[in-house]
Amino acid sequence: MFGKKSDGGQKSEREQRADVVICFLSLLIAALLTGMITWRIDQGAEAKLQEHLAGEVLRFHVLANSDSEEDQTLKLKVRDAVLEEGAHIFDGSLTAGEAEQAIEQALPQLERAARSEVMKRGYTYEVHITVSEEYFDTRTYEDEVTLPAGRYRAVRVIIGSGEGHNWWCVMFPPMCLPAAQGGVDLDGVLDGKEEKIVRSSPKYEP
Repeated sequence: MFGKKSDGGQKSEREQRADVVICFLSLLIAALLTGMITWRIDQGAEAKLQEHLAGEVLRFHVLANSDSEEDQTLKLKVRDAVLEEGAHIFDGSLTAGEAEQAIEQALPQLERAARSEVMKRGYTYEVHITVSEEYFDTRTYEDEVTLPAGRYRAVRVIIGSGEGHNWWCVMFPPMCLPAAQGGVDLDGVLDGKEEKIVRSSPKYEP
């Protein structure tokens, strides 16, 4: 009968079932706790990686005037014009800080190139280019490199009202097309372990 032990001291069927449930719940709780601990460790690794990356990369952010098809197409044309104009700035001797200084000195010519492209396409939008610190969500570049969310220095190209969907990449080290060809090069920026992390498209989720 349920609720009673047999003459041999064996547990009843109900007690055995209860033991199974308790065992299962214990394993489940242990798995959840382990997952939470791993997630916290991943969060810490992500924060350290982001902090390091923020000092080593210069991001590129192009904001379209609107989400219309025409403005989105123009955004890409302006992107290419700015990257082409600035392609000569970078060489192997630069650091992220030096690259930022070089870009700041070249802002007038980059803006002229962007505005010329806008006018050539038949638009009258103003274009403003700045270098500032911006917050970025976790982004994956070309399905190859994932940069964790956080604040980064960025070259921002604002076309017109800048209210449309944006386009982004990493300006230094040069990962943006047409300024860079042949894949993403992070040599000299990340150590082997860090590069493995950003190239594995990590998902920092519990």
